[in-house]
Amino acid sequence: MTNPIRNQNQGEFEHYLLDLTRVERMTGGGRRFRFRAAVIVGNRKGKVGLGVGKSLDAQKAIEKAIRKAKKNLIEVPIVEGTIPYEVEAKVGPSRILLKPQAKGRGLVAGGVVRVIARLSGIEDLSSKVLGETRNKINNALATLKALSILKEWADTLEKRKVQFQDKEKEEAVSK
Repeated sequence: MTNPIRNQNQGEFEHYLLDLTRVERMTGGGRRFRFRAAVIVGNRKGKVGLGVGKSLDAQKAIEKAIRKAKKNLIEVPIVEGTIPYEVEAKVGPSRILLKPQAKGRGLVAGGVVRVIARLSGIEDLSSKVLGETRNKINNALATLKALSILKEWADTLEKRKVQFQDKEKEEAVSK
């Protein structure tokens, strides 16, 4: 039986419930319980995000997490179904290594990295969780940080292309 919350479409974005946990805090009158939901949202075209929501009701926590994930979207540069180069990122104790894979090799990734790669539209990727933690939220944050490093690289490359084109035009005019 499949979980009805996983892999649902909401308009242009798909979401995946990564984690749903009951958390508590101690007060003078006893324990107060809430639900914490972590959701990954993506459109399979290069946009992906993570949201964490808390509420007294599990469904409301999931809805909050989806809203937050849509606000925290990042763009992922995808070159022929994979990432442009190898990248590593660290968030807290979590370290993630992402490597480009040859076309047709598929996703060689486990857990959180596989879900994020699939929802962002990456088809061929190899990854390894190098950190000492198996915390899903930290691993998801490290994966998103690694993918955002790729985005920064793509932006820099575009800026350099513009600068090179400007220099070429100046050289052509001066000749």
